Amino acid sequence: MTLVAVIADTHLPRGARQLPEACVRRCEAADLILHLGDVVAVSVLDELRALGPVEAVYGNMDEPALRELLPQRHVAEVDGVRIGLVHVAGPREGREARLRSWFPDCEAVVYGHTHVPQVEEHGGVWILNPGSPTERRRSPERSMLELEIGPAGIRPRLILLDT
Repeated sequence: MTLVAVIADTHLPRGARQLPEACVRRCEAADLILHLGDVVAVSVLDELRALGPVEAVYGNMDEPALRELLPQRHVAEVDGVRIGLVHVAGPREGREARLRSWFPDCEAVVYGHTHVPQVEEHGGVWILNPGSPTERRRSPERSMLELEIGPAGIRPRLILLDT
């Protein structure tokens, strides 16, 4: 089994804010970290890479250096399972069908931007949003996702960081 930590919308650095310790521990324990944009600064991406291997896309708040370094959309392959990554998934109406059309050969699509978690299966494809580990906004809690990937496919789990 492979363990993947999924985060988005960290919006760091900002004042004294940092990733919650529970998030850091889960990222360190993971075989791979996926970041879905709004990292904000290259220095923060470097800090994540110190925790483990990272695959990421850029978000709308990321500095120009990150936009040059990271793709807007990406497909990560983990133990033969394909996962599509994007930051902005577009309007709520039709989102799941749109994401599936953007990543037609993927078993899961992970996206950020909304800060609102989503863990749902649509047409045999997992549509997942980890929320944010640092900025709740409209969500009741800060959160992230863990994906267990094994012979049976993907098993997503939402991790609430405020509890």
